[in-house]
Parts: sequence; C-alpha cells; structure tokens
Amino acid sequence: MKRSHFAVLMLLVLLMGAGCAGTKSGGSGPCPEWFTMLPEDPNYLFAATTATSRDLQLAVNKAKTEARRDLASQLELRIQGLTKKFDEEVGLGEDAELLASYTQVTKEIISQTLNGTRAREQTTGKEGTGWRACVLMELPIGAANAALVDKIKANKAMYTRFRASQAFDELENEVEKYEKYKEKQGM
Repeated sequence: MKRSHFAVLMLLVLLMGAGCAGTKSGGSGPCPEWFTMLPEDPNYLFAATTATSRDLQLAVNKAKTEARRDLASQLELRIQGLTKKFDEEVGLGEDAELLASYTQVTKEIISQTLNGTRAREQTTGKEGTGWRACVLMELPIGAANAALVDKIKANKAMYTRFRASQAFDELENEVEKYEKYKEKQGM
C-alpha cells in the first residue's frame, strides 16, 4: 500500500513539474530581435523603444516619441548636475554623532530638431487589456551630421570641466545662503 501511495505521489510530482515547464519563448520577450540587436550603419542613428497603452495608436505614438527622444539625446545631450554635501557633527568624542546629507540632482536637457526620422521597423501586439508597440526609429545623419557628432565628442572633456566649475560655484552659493539663514535664525 505504501508503495502505491509513493508511486502516485511521484507521478503527481512529475506531472506538476511538467506542467510548470511551459513552452520556451526563445528569450525574445515581447519585441523582435531587432529591439535588442540594433542595426549598425555609419549613415544612420538608431533607437529602439517600446510602450504600452490601452489604445493601439497611443502605444505606437508613445514608442515613436520616446525613440525620437533617444535619437535627439544621441545628437545633443547636456547634463546638469549639482552635488550638495552637508556634514554636521554634534557632540564630543565617542558620543559625537555625524549627520550627513548628500543630494545629487541630474537633469537632462535635450533640444534638437530631428529631420528625416522614420520608423524602420514596427510591431504591435495585444498585451493583457492593452497593446504593446515596439518601434525601431532611424535618423539619417549624413556626412555633415557625422562631422558635427565628432566635434561634440571632441569637446566633451572641455565641457565637462566647465560644468564641474559651474557646479562648484552653485555649491558655494548654496553654502552662503545657508550661512545667512543660520545668522538670521541666531544659530
């Protein structure tokens, strides 16, 4: 009797394991292979994005807009960062308590006119109660734009040093404001 219970139990375990195995998707996910394996062409920039919505057209529009933003950021990207650090030690000796606050703010500003963008590939599919759109946008850059991109890349180091000095100036201004605030509060 115990052997038959054991056999039934093993059969159930095997059936449950087989039921959980499911089918293999090949790792492609909800979008085609071109989504993760972008084409390479020296005359084009590419951006692949995906978006979802309950409305099919809105999903497509959202994906295209995000892809255009990605293309614009490939052409021109300005990062503004401000790092503030404030350390305060309260108490003496081993009883001292160090309070530290560290904030970093990064903002991307992209301002670029994109002429000639088009959807090279586009797929849509039902997903739950909505739609998923996968879009591969391309932007022809041509020889003039390629030279401009090279110039921007060459000046990146100089721009980074310039932004670092600006961030330091902003930090000094914030410290001065804080010192004035402390004086007003009688701290």
